[in-house]
Formats: sequence, C-alpha cells, structure tokens
Amino acid sequence: MDATGDEFTKYRSPLVSRYASKEMAYNFSDRKKFTTWRKLWIYLAKAEQDLGLPITNAQVAEMESHVDSIDFAMAAEEEKKLRHDVMAHVHTFAHCCPSAAPIIHLGATSCYVGDNTSIVGVGEVLHYLPGPGTAPFAVGRLKLARVIDRLANFAEKYADLPTLGFTHYQPAQLTTVGKRACLWLQDLTMDMRNLQRAHDDIRFRGVKGTTGTQASFLQLFQGDHDKVEELDKKVTEMAGFKKAYLVTGQTYSRKVDIDSLNVLASMGATVHKICTDIRLLANLKEIEEPFEKEQIGSSAMPYKRNPMRAERCCSLARHLMALVFDPLQTSAVQWLERTLDDSANRRISLPESFLTADIILSTLQNITEGLVVYPKVIERHIRHELPFMATENLIMAMVKAGGNRQDCHEKIRVLSQQAAAVVKQEGGDNDLLARVQADPYFTPILGQLDSLLDPKTFVGRAPQQVPSCKL
Repeated sequence: MDATGDEFTKYRSPLVSRYASKEMAYNFSDRKKFTTWRKLWIYLAKAEQDLGLPITNAQVAEMESHVDSIDFAMAAEEEKKLRHDVMAHVHTFAHCCPSAAPIIHLGATSCYVGDNTSIVGVGEVLHYLPGPGTAPFAVGRLKLARVIDRLANFAEKYADLPTLGFTHYQPAQLTTVGKRACLWLQDLTMDMRNLQRAHDDIRFRGVKGTTGTQASFLQLFQGDHDKVEELDKKVTEMAGFKKAYLVTGQTYSRKVDIDSLNVLASMGATVHKICTDIRLLANLKEIEEPFEKEQIGSSAMPYKRNPMRAERCCSLARHLMALVFDPLQTSAVQWLERTLDDSANRRISLPESFLTADIILSTLQNITEGLVVYPKVIERHIRHELPFMATENLIMAMVKAGGNRQDCHEKIRVLSQQAAAVVKQEGGDNDLLARVQADPYFTPILGQLDSLLDPKTFVGRAPQQVPSCKL
C-alpha cells in the first residue's frame, strides 16, 4: 500500500509494525484466534458425537472444511449488531456450515473458546520464546537457547582476559570479561528454567460450562457424570493437553496469567541488566554491540556509535516488567465466578507481553552474536587503577624482604595520595608506580614489580569459574 493508503492514517502498534517477528505477530492475529475457535468447536462436536449425541460425520466434515474460510467482514457486521464477539463468529461459522449450524457451540459458554484459545496461545508461545519449531507443543527451545549459546562462547573466548570489576560503579577487584558474561548467563539459564516450568504448569480450561459446574453438559448427557468427565478429557486431549484444570469459574483462574507474565517480567529484568551493563561498558569503550557499516549513530554528531540495540532492549524491557501489574490487578478484582472487566485488559496485556518478550530476545541475540571487545582499552583502564589495587601486594613483598609493615604502609599511603592528587586535580595519569620506583625505600623489591603488577594475578579463580557456566 502506498503512503496515502488507509494503513498510514490510523495508529499501528510498533510492537507489530516495527519490531515483532512474523511468527509471534501471527500467533496473536485475528486469523489465528478465530481459526482456533473453529477448531475448538470441532473438537467439542467430535467428542460429543463419540459420546453418543446425535451429531453426524457430515456435520463434522462440513465444519472441518471451513476452518480457514472466515468471512471477517460478515463477522464484524454480526458483532456490530449483536454486541457479542463469540456469537458473531458462531453465526458466521454457521453461515458457511448450514448443516452443522444446529450443533456448533453445543452446550458451551463463550469462555470455552475464549479462555481455551488463550491457553493454547500461551502454551505455544511459551515454547516459541525458547525458539520456533515445526509444530505447537513440539518445538525446540531455540530463541533463548541461542542467546545463551552465543554468550557461553563469548565467555569461553574471554575467560582469561582481565578487566576492571566495578562495585557501586567504582573500580574494584579485577575479574575477567568472560566471568562477567557468566553473571549474565546464569540469569538467562534461570529464565530458561522458569519458561519451561511455566509451560509445563499450563493446563487446558476444558469443557466447564457457564459457571464451571458443567451443568449444561450434564443435561445434554441426561445426568451421566461419567460422560461429562470423558467429554472434558477428550476435548482436552484433542487440543494437545494432558491435563485440564480440575475446577474453574466461568473462566480459568486469572492467576494463570500472573504466572505466565511474571516469568516474562523476570526475563525482562535479566535483559535490562545485561543491556545496561553493555551500555556502561560501551561508554568506557571496552565493549560495543554490533555497528553496521552504514549505520548512523546521531543525526547531529556523525562520530557517535550509540548502543541503540541495547537501549531498545532496556526500553522494551521496562514495558514488559510493567505489564505484569495488569494480570495481578485483574485477578484481584474478579468477583465470584467471573466479571467481564478482565476482557479488554487481557486483549492488550497478554499479547503485548509475549510480543515484547519476543522482540527483546531477538534483539539480544543480535547483540550477543556480534559483541566487540577492545582489549587495549581494557588494558589501559587496568593500568590506570592497578597500582592502587597492588599496594597490599607491595607491602607484603617488602615485609618478606625484611621491611617493617607499618613503615611500608605509611610510605605507600603518602605516595598513593600524591598519585591520586595528580589524577584527580591535575587530570594526569596514575604515577604511583613511578613514585615507588623512584623511592630508595623500595629498592629491595624493584625487580619484582612486573610480577607483582601482573593483572592475571588479581583475577582470582575467575577463569576457572567460566567453564562451569557453559550448558
């Protein structure tokens, strides 16, 4: 469509128009939603037929042949007239399935298709977030696993490269570039575990009726409780689930949405922390995210290389973390068996949470596949701070050479303060090492200075901790 078309005269969510993958955008599309409704009506008809209700093979076949042929214009007109989305689509489906019309949605309530479709979508997406696959409920844990794999390789590559550690964003004990990446890795593996748990905990709403009592189905089967239980079991299995919730009101408990979105919000916190670290390191020019050959960092400052991918992740992660408050409040205010003030909110909060999670994982994968490290810059920063950090080593070496610990401490204190004044007041380099070398007091250890100031002796077990972080 050209720039004068209707597409550009109304608001479009940037989550879909700008960022989301085609797979995730489709998962929350009208076509996916309403074809799932039709599949659920078919599952119900088949199960009712199997259990003895007068439903013919021809009726089922007619429904199956029209799963994808949705007249969206007709459905919109019906909803405009009826003010009820489910009944609008019952009528639309019945229009193209005239022989099956009498048995579509038989015994069911709106939440049979509404809630079960949400459960199907969430179950598929919780799998998809780890990675897209060939079929729902049989997909590889790929998307998050790719990020973990790229970071694990990065950590292994730089396991031995010393770098300044920071606490309070002030220089602290040395670590290694690889060990720092392991901090990120550990959080991501916890997110992988949480996603898998959330998926495994998801159950089908099933066939429960208007207030969860299954009264309509008990009436259909003339009081046969066993058949009602079997109906619930059959439909659940047809939908690809092993279990349904034992009890529901009209809806499944909205705590289910809390559990799902809380996992995503937690992952958002992980991604925000990782990308904030990358942004801080980019400012130090120690690490950069990928930067394309023709990429523009600033319209006014052509020299800039802004960490825009990491900034995007942080921006969207904040949105993702905030969205969990919607299901928390929705669950809290559901009255008795159900109130409809959940509906409009869930139409926004559920899709946006999963779309946002998908986007930040895709972007983080792009970042981790192209992280650039600048060892010479890191080395310069170490040289600037290491003399201060090495003062304890200098004192111990002097004591071993026969010196007095207290005298040495005072010498080091005075020289350190002089060097600090050069750095802070004059803007010069840290010259503590030169001052030590110039002071005759330290003559006994001058030959040891290179080994005493070797950065690799300050990183502890950081290199040895890296292999344990790999999956």
